[in-house]
Amino acid sequence: MKLLFIALNHAPEQTGIGKYQGEMAAWYAARGHEVRAVVAPPYYPQWKVGEGYSSCSYKTEERDGVRLYRVPLYVPSTPSWLKRLVHLFSYVVSSFPVVLWQALFWRPEAIILTAPPLMAAPTCLLAAKLCRARSYLHIQDFEVDAAFNLGLLKRPWLYALALKIERIILRGFDGVSTISRKMREKLLEKRVPESKAFLVPNWANIEDFDPVFGPGEWRAQLADSKDTVLAVYAGNLGRKQGLETIIEAARRLEATPSIRFVISGDGAGRSDMEESAKGLTNVVFVPVQPFDSFRHLMLAADIHLLPQRREAADLVMPSKLGNILASGRPVVAGAEEGTQVYDAVQGCGIAVPPDDAVAFADAIEKLAFDPALRVAMGQKGLAQAKEGWSKDSLLSRMETLLCAGADASYTNPSMN
Repeated sequence: MKLLFIALNHAPEQTGIGKYQGEMAAWYAARGHEVRAVVAPPYYPQWKVGEGYSSCSYKTEERDGVRLYRVPLYVPSTPSWLKRLVHLFSYVVSSFPVVLWQALFWRPEAIILTAPPLMAAPTCLLAAKLCRARSYLHIQDFEVDAAFNLGLLKRPWLYALALKIERIILRGFDGVSTISRKMREKLLEKRVPESKAFLVPNWANIEDFDPVFGPGEWRAQLADSKDTVLAVYAGNLGRKQGLETIIEAARRLEATPSIRFVISGDGAGRSDMEESAKGLTNVVFVPVQPFDSFRHLMLAADIHLLPQRREAADLVMPSKLGNILASGRPVVAGAEEGTQVYDAVQGCGIAVPPDDAVAFADAIEKLAFDPALRVAMGQKGLAQAKEGWSKDSLLSRMETLLCAGADASYTNPSMN
């Protein structure tokens, strides 16, 4: 089957949407499908175009059996909400002729848009109509709702207009999938027919984070002694993750020298975090790591940290959670009771109310002084990852949707 992906982010990005988009395309290519993708140059989470790539030119490359068409992209070094809009729009404009060219002359059988950016949806729908392909939308984040909840769309009339446009766009696709149960419920609220709304969660790279790989050199570098407990956050340092909760928790636990906070990653919120952490002796910042080193860092952790902002708790399903569970370490997560993250963490860690630094610190302290509890929760998380976060089972589900438009009855057992 000929598959054309439209995606802003792609491999070799190691975090966020790019990681999953790259793995998804490579998986389909390995399954014998002919796969092409119209993508931007790698830039995330550093917000800087990767070495060997240009933000101003078109480029074709082969990666993991997939033909990639890299298109120009505006990448702001300090992204504000307005600069982000320009950033997304630049991809929409530069990708438009490439997508139409592929539709007219290569004639894919299915065209899949990974959102954000939802504003590329008209391009996808037009291209699908021109070549009579099936059109699919895979939503990693609800941009309109997140923008309103985070204060970017402040005027009610503008929010209402954006929602109306969004509903029209969503109903234009042959199928719409998203990554969590709550997000699928949101699709139904947005009047996507039940028969077109699917659940295809992000997966865990279980084999990549097998505890047998060990911590490498990280414990020697980060731990003062064998009793040091490493509480690790590794991923995007954006402004919607609620990362200030980590710094506040570290401040509350500064008098407990056996607990050390390790923050690895990059993004728009890194400078704010570093400024907030000035003077704290129990916080260490680590740059974005190549994969092998990143894997060892995940396994060096005694506790993983997964804060969230209250406003976004039901709108996103953190993709890193699956890999955290696969590492066999417990997690402290910011999640309201009844949300999917809260349900997934039960028995595998401790969920506390979002934005509650006191509760977050207390949970870290509880796990830090109970090694047996850490082991028990870590083992349960590993078992849950193996049972319900398998890449093959989840992508096989999407393959069925692309090839045949299956029914919407599927749910991930680990997320009920």
